[in-house]
Amino acid sequence: MRLLNKDLCLQDVTLMYLTVLATVVVLLVASYQAPAVHSRPALAYHIPLDPSGQLELSWNISYPTQEVYLELKVKELHHGVLLGMSDRGEPTNADLVLLWDDGHKSYFGDAWSDNEGRVMLDAQQDYELLETHQSTEGFFLLFKRPFSTCDPHDYIIEEGTVHIIYAMLERPILSLHELNISHLQPGIQRVLLLRPDAPSPALPRDVRTLEVLAPDVIIPTQETTYWCHIYQLPPNMPKNHIVMYESVITPGNEAIVHHIEVFECSPQMDTVPQYSGSCDSKMKPRKLNYCRHVLAAWALGAEPFYYPADAGLPLGGEGSSRFLRLEVHYHNPLLISGRRDSSGIRLWYTPSLRRFDAGIMELGLVYTPVMAIPPRQRSFQLTGYCTAKCTQTALPVGGVHIFASQLHTHLAGLGVRTVLVRGGREVDVVQEDKHFSTHYQGDALVTKCTYNTEDRNKATVGGFGIMEEMCVNYVHYYPRTQLELCKSHVDTDYLQKYFSLINRFQGRESCSCPGTTVEEQFSLLSWDGFSGEVLNSLYLTSPISMHCNQSTAELFPVSATLNGPEAPPTTVLY
Repeated sequence: MRLLNKDLCLQDVTLMYLTVLATVVVLLVASYQAPAVHSRPALAYHIPLDPSGQLELSWNISYPTQEVYLELKVKELHHGVLLGMSDRGEPTNADLVLLWDDGHKSYFGDAWSDNEGRVMLDAQQDYELLETHQSTEGFFLLFKRPFSTCDPHDYIIEEGTVHIIYAMLERPILSLHELNISHLQPGIQRVLLLRPDAPSPALPRDVRTLEVLAPDVIIPTQETTYWCHIYQLPPNMPKNHIVMYESVITPGNEAIVHHIEVFECSPQMDTVPQYSGSCDSKMKPRKLNYCRHVLAAWALGAEPFYYPADAGLPLGGEGSSRFLRLEVHYHNPLLISGRRDSSGIRLWYTPSLRRFDAGIMELGLVYTPVMAIPPRQRSFQLTGYCTAKCTQTALPVGGVHIFASQLHTHLAGLGVRTVLVRGGREVDVVQEDKHFSTHYQGDALVTKCTYNTEDRNKATVGGFGIMEEMCVNYVHYYPRTQLELCKSHVDTDYLQKYFSLINRFQGRESCSCPGTTVEEQFSLLSWDGFSGEVLNSLYLTSPISMHCNQSTAELFPVSATLNGPEAPPTTVLY
């Protein structure tokens, strides 16, 4: 992790909060004017904040000065806007920056919320207003602040996910003391504010592009849709190397397109039906289930992905398939109707082959409801394993080199971390983490996901829906192997024993009726501290079912159910 400039906080700081108004710095922005900026910073990163597309955040980072520059675009500004950061996206105890008006004048200031959501102006003003302007696109507010301020009410900006909260102010604010963020029902967006300061690698001169796009889809009027579309490569396409890929998002749909993946179909299939429709439809051809070799994966807020100079992902050539499956996840909570979309992925590839063929391996938890998070949890962890029984079967003796990873959860996710555990000890970190589960004492790639369900009254099960959860790490490595997926879930027989135990404890008969789903069994439970603790203990101690899949979607010949201590004591992945 990048270390912040310690000089900023080496001295003990004693803050005295005075009640005299003159001690609080509030910048007046009458007619939306601000101090002139001698050199306007280039804002390299952008993300929509709300599903309706009213708010967009742009930013850039200055590592020499340890500052972040932020610009908020508001399509229709009424009486102000609020932006904040908090540990888990809560409206309470949040670091805030506000633009508001009292019906006559407009103000900008650094503020914070207490543990009940009430807003207070900060005695130490660390957000510096740089520029405001109005255009046909909306209202723009540019400001900056240090990574760390030594102010106890300010959020320390570090590497990793930052939970951004936002809200529009629909009426004049005569006094900030009358403002309570909890009453505004603020939205939440998760952002990686700090990005690597290394320049993007240069692309080869003979690079070409290929766009795999949705065919002018009418986005369904429902919250969650996975859209599948089959794309054909040109006939007899020779082997190339993908050296970079990036998203192509239809303008106006930036807040609806949640993530996109491109899969290559199994080369063993001569033909794949031309299908374009819901991935969950009963009309979806069965052959699409054998299109699982990942070529590209993008999620909201991600930047273009570059391969290292000595590796590229194969595209075309002998032993590959002409057929690709595009999968687009639409998140449409406002149920917007009639919106058309042609989003997808742009592949940058070269015929000049590099030294290594790269591969992508999916780690974490299988998409299954047997892995669930109880409601009203401030922090609950689920762990997925890729054990040596899989890696020793599927990977070369010399091992593979991991050079990148892409993490993904849904709305309840707080973090995803992957570590290499060898002989019961952490020996390397794929993605930052200093702790690991004691459940598995052999060699494993351990992916740990942390969730917050304090605002939910029912169990959150694993699955594809936005209100369900995922725990995924796409690991990029070379040399390429046939190992496509190495994931786990708790043994289902042990989960049924859990249901029987909790139902007896709560005075109900356990339902073993045919056709009763895991989701239904979870929904019947009365959740309390005991039922949550027992479920957590089950996930930590019970045997796991391993999924060790080839790129053809077929399983490698490894044992399906593993007890942690039974795994062999060596690993070939490092």
